[in-house]
Amino acid sequence: MNIVYLGIDLAKNVFQLCGLNQAGKPLYTKRVDRKILLQTVANIPACLIGIEASTGAFYWQREFEKRGHKVKVISPQYVKPFVRGQKNDGNDALAIAIALMQPTMKFVPPKSPEQQDIQALHRARQRIVNHRTATVCQIRGLLLDRGIPMGISVTRARRAIPLILEDAENGLSARMRRTIAELYDLFLDLERRIGFFDKEIDTVFKQSEACQRIAKVKGIGPKTATAVIAAIGKGTEFKNGRHFAAWLGLVPRQHSSGDRQVLMNMTKKGDKHLRTLLIHGARAVVRVATNNNDGYLNQWVNQLKERRGFNKTTVAVANKNARIIWSILHNETEYRPAVI
Repeated sequence: MNIVYLGIDLAKNVFQLCGLNQAGKPLYTKRVDRKILLQTVANIPACLIGIEASTGAFYWQREFEKRGHKVKVISPQYVKPFVRGQKNDGNDALAIAIALMQPTMKFVPPKSPEQQDIQALHRARQRIVNHRTATVCQIRGLLLDRGIPMGISVTRARRAIPLILEDAENGLSARMRRTIAELYDLFLDLERRIGFFDKEIDTVFKQSEACQRIAKVKGIGPKTATAVIAAIGKGTEFKNGRHFAAWLGLVPRQHSSGDRQVLMNMTKKGDKHLRTLLIHGARAVVRVATNNNDGYLNQWVNQLKERRGFNKTTVAVANKNARIIWSILHNETEYRPAVI
């Protein structure tokens, strides 16, 4: 059995395997239980295994590699065009194997357990931040329903809610006052939990030499630096900085044909959380540069903002930062800011 490409459709309990030879002809099809998956894969001669990016994909990648195989993780959007007929596990596994054969296929960067730990910190923190935002919005809505306005920011809520609860002349009933107090207590608990994750991320940042190197780039702080390391490691899966920026979705969407080149809004592909962090940092760079025209970067930002506006300049700075970060990580160098 000369299996060269093996597509595995991952699931929770049942896994579908499809093996192809060098010419792409199916040679092996098997449906196995989770308990015997590793044993089954270990009995197959070393080959190239393809799996879709999903929950547990990086765990299985590491386990399969321990058994002598080379494993590639493929984004589901690149597998879908190769699905033939109806959607089922057999066709999905075959599509993964066919996608694996393509010489131009793009793969997802692998993640170590340490990278997944850092990514878990960011995901958990973001979930609690979303809960905090929802809690503040609910408090604001309930107060507006009683004719009491409050600022929309978290900082204003932090200052205003205790004053509203202490004001006995604002018309709030005792029951409504207790309701707002409980929601405010929940808000404070969420704030405490966010602080815990902030400290954990700062600890990771201080312990990582690579994070501290890329944090020297303007617009990159501890959260963005650790999120980059968690997402791409040293960036070996990318050919160059442009490739990394395109993976993040920080490049224009194209709708071109022949000599007619049409560039639209950015594609917004890739890691949404990381892209958001880069854009928030870039927005700060553009805002600060407005009152400071010293240095090459500030001059470039201000000139671009005059031509293209604030938002497009922000995305351009985020794109530039992404390329610089890839260069620093891939070449293991220090940040060298451009000079006039």
